[in-house]
Amino acid sequence: MDLQLQDQVILVLGGNGTIGADVVNVLKSEGAIPLVASRSSELSIDASDEASVRAGIEKVVTEYGRLDGLVVSSAPAAQTLDPAKADDPEQVLTAIDGKAMTFLRTANIALDVMKKQGYGRIIALSGKNSYVTDSTTASARNATLNVIVKNLADQNAGSGITVNAISPGFVIEDPNAGIDRADGQTSLREVADTIVFLLSPKMASISGEIISVGHKAKGVILP
Repeated sequence: MDLQLQDQVILVLGGNGTIGADVVNVLKSEGAIPLVASRSSELSIDASDEASVRAGIEKVVTEYGRLDGLVVSSAPAAQTLDPAKADDPEQVLTAIDGKAMTFLRTANIALDVMKKQGYGRIIALSGKNSYVTDSTTASARNATLNVIVKNLADQNAGSGITVNAISPGFVIEDPNAGIDRADGQTSLREVADTIVFLLSPKMASISGEIISVGHKAKGVILP
């Protein structure tokens, strides 16, 4: 299937991370122009700083003339959250800021460009922790992100811009490892492929969705 991504300019915030780097590889295979951004990349963007985000996106537009897509996968991994502080208000707020507000800050600035173009694809990296109650911190940062995605999608419906989130389960990096679907596992490449699929110009009808990659959290079976 031709995703029509040839020469599409896609900004991947967190493109040096595990998932972001694989997204970049898939985009290259589709002929797109993926631009890796992080605090330490050649395209330096500090997503906690609005001025840094704006300067980075302006640099992209100045050099390439447009911004066709944005992928935000720069949030700290769930493993970095302190389980002993799962319900601590300060950790919860910090986690929401590091994931949901980072996305909102970047998406808002990208939307300024995309609205003028009449076209754009924005993808957030959420997670299945929003469906479970093991940690207020983990649940709250993903659930907040999902609410933001839905609001931005609805506000831009019919504009040529779509906004979606990918919600992976347990991501298995080893391409040769077995995948336990019943346990919600998914491969790294499956996550990257789904993100790139949603970046396609063909996907105009999919917006405001939180798409699970890997079997969604199980329901409860009563004895």
